[in-house]
Amino acid sequence: MERDGSMERDDLTERDDSMGRNNLAERDDSIGRDYFLVTERLGFSKWGRDDLELAKRLWGDPLVTRYICASGRFSEEEIAGRLKLEIANESRYGVQYWPVFLRKTGELVGCCGLHPHGEDGEYELGFHLRPDFWKQGLAQEAGTAVIGYAFETLHANRLFAGHNPNNTASAGVLKRLGFIYIGDEFYAPTGLYHPSYIRRA
Repeated sequence: MERDGSMERDDLTERDDSMGRNNLAERDDSIGRDYFLVTERLGFSKWGRDDLELAKRLWGDPLVTRYICASGRFSEEEIAGRLKLEIANESRYGVQYWPVFLRKTGELVGCCGLHPHGEDGEYELGFHLRPDFWKQGLAQEAGTAVIGYAFETLHANRLFAGHNPNNTASAGVLKRLGFIYIGDEFYAPTGLYHPSYIRRA
């Protein structure tokens, strides 16, 4: 989404410059979103029931979904189901793959966040970015913020991550984020064995 004008910001906490993020940082009144976490370029919000059109903008793009389901495309019903899943995860576990916005323009970059995984205290890190925002270091920037949130705020024991074997870009991001390869794990939505990784604090 393109828009004119500057963002109106309400800084609620002091910035942690060593990590480049806040835990409850801003409100962007021009798009009506609260950011509970920010980085230099990104603001993290939360999916809500009124976000179906926003979800379609992300998961309705086959370039986004080609590596996350067997067909490579989400139907409208699947997009609605994915949105409901994220909202339910936030309600039950306090995490989701949060929608991420460019602070400078308010554009939807994609999503990045956590899902519960395995035993208590373990989460899965995931990110889906829209094509306009690839190859700009934004996945790593978002992932770094979420990792910090997981260990410092949620007191996670460890993080898990995986990727489609054809998605070599994600492999590079995970390695730069400090994840260690542990083997391949079958992932039912794609029907493939996905390279899998863990990261500890």
